[in-house]
Amino acid sequence: MSEPDVAIPRRGASSGPSALRRRLGLLGGIGLALLGSVLILRPFASLSILVVLVTTGLLVGGVLTLVRSAAEHRPWVARALGTVWLVAGVVAVVWPQLTTRGIAVIAGLSMVVGGVVDVLGGLAGTKDERAASVIWGLAGTVLGVLALVWPDVTLLVVAVVFGMRILVLGGRLALASVRGSQVSVHDDGDRAKGRVRRLAHVAGVSVVLVLALLLAGLSAVLHASTSDADAFYDAPADVPSRPGQLLRSEPFDRGVPEGARAWRILYTTTRDEGEPAIASGLVVVPAASSSTPLPVVAWAHGTTGIDRNCAPSVVERTFESGAFFSLDKVLHEGWALVATDYVGLGTKGPHPYLIGQGEARSVLDAVRAARQMPDARLAGETVVWGHSQGGNAALWTGQIAPVYAPDVPLSGVAALAPASDLPALVTTLPKVSIGSLFATYVIQAYADTYPEIQVSEYVRPAARTTFDEAAKRCLDATALASVASSLAVGFEGFDDVSSGPLHERLVQNTPTGPISAPLLLAQGEADGLIVPSAQAAYVQRLCSAGQPVDFRTFPGLDHVPLVEADSPLIPQLLAWTEARFGGEPATPTCGPGAG
Repeated sequence: MSEPDVAIPRRGASSGPSALRRRLGLLGGIGLALLGSVLILRPFASLSILVVLVTTGLLVGGVLTLVRSAAEHRPWVARALGTVWLVAGVVAVVWPQLTTRGIAVIAGLSMVVGGVVDVLGGLAGTKDERAASVIWGLAGTVLGVLALVWPDVTLLVVAVVFGMRILVLGGRLALASVRGSQVSVHDDGDRAKGRVRRLAHVAGVSVVLVLALLLAGLSAVLHASTSDADAFYDAPADVPSRPGQLLRSEPFDRGVPEGARAWRILYTTTRDEGEPAIASGLVVVPAASSSTPLPVVAWAHGTTGIDRNCAPSVVERTFESGAFFSLDKVLHEGWALVATDYVGLGTKGPHPYLIGQGEARSVLDAVRAARQMPDARLAGETVVWGHSQGGNAALWTGQIAPVYAPDVPLSGVAALAPASDLPALVTTLPKVSIGSLFATYVIQAYADTYPEIQVSEYVRPAARTTFDEAAKRCLDATALASVASSLAVGFEGFDDVSSGPLHERLVQNTPTGPISAPLLLAQGEADGLIVPSAQAAYVQRLCSAGQPVDFRTFPGLDHVPLVEADSPLIPQLLAWTEARFGGEPATPTCGPGAG
């Protein structure tokens, strides 16, 4: 990214090449200014349009800079910059099926090379030219590097800054052509006015450099805040084929309240088709010794991402990341917590995101493995809690437990704002501000699990970079940056998922089978992700099929606030769980036995 000097001949030279350059400068300048305005005001009206606009800007800017180079007092700088832009534009044109990743690479490289050329040109120029050229070149280089290493987020910035660049160049070309005077981007007007304008220009490009450095700092902070799964999560050389076997454990203290002890565990479980796998999780118990074994709350966490580094036991905010805000209350009741990461989070993937049986087996096998820890002293009574994705897992845990894990009898299942009717959920995701991120997780996880599902069938080529980058990110600040980028685009990257193999698998993973344990299902009436009316319809179908359900709704509560520590649900959930551990009969609100 650079700002070459543009010199326009005086009116006296009104014929021949000079006149042609002047007319070209006027028309091209107006065109570039309009193109830059479109990029600044709406850079992501469509990802495909963005590619066209940036490519056009590169080509037109390159041609005009080369044509004008003969009139410049540093023609080699203009020729170098014009060549870089023109080559970048040609590459963009001939690149087959150019995606946002491709345009980010092209724009990034052109800005890096252009920035270096501008720095070198500034160092070789006059004292007045040096500061602005060097600062502008450094800003372009920094933004170019960011475009290369963080394309889905930085592309928004690239588009805006690139738009500013060609808007300024185009406006000055057009203005200089109208005046017909010898005007330079870095040296115009008389000496006094020129100095004021040069100082203003230095200030302006300095602002751009500061913004570029701030963005680089933000990028560094966000990337530094991510955690990586360490060697604890690697499979040992000899893994038992029997599910629920404890492979290793070690003390864990991140986020654990005072008066409690915790361990992270690695254990065996099962993928679909009976394929052995390993998963990780956490076990937390009150520190005070108890003469009787502790009842178990098996926690199925909400969405944290689908990459292995997104496991709650890996990330910094361990319990909050999966929306578990009541650990202290569980421990105060004298219960133990067993919280699976699910297979593929922490351990190697793929992670069965919203693939019910895969999640449920991880929940049940975590309880089996935790029982093998003598220091934990766990009882046989188990109640499953799950929120959002974990609510889907909890429902499936209730369904498969009698057959898959009869040694883990369930005293109750609590599904909190569960992802229940999956086809209905995925259909509503385009209407949700963060919906594109959840859709990314669903499509990638289902493509990783089911061979008949191909990402390319559901994600348009222009959106593939945003999709791929978001799929690798956890539901934290870095992913929210991707969401912000998607919102800025008016993101329309996914095709219809209401039919075809993905739809069929979503139906298959909607939990509709019988659950023999008492079932509590809670829903916030202001939930913007799990639509309350769809949840109510799902519960009605369960009840009509003969499934007793204690269905409770909470006015004014959105998706996450439903399970926060001060939610009115929490004391009800604790009381309901205590009653289940106490063997009291459940009182469903619908289905057989409803009062």
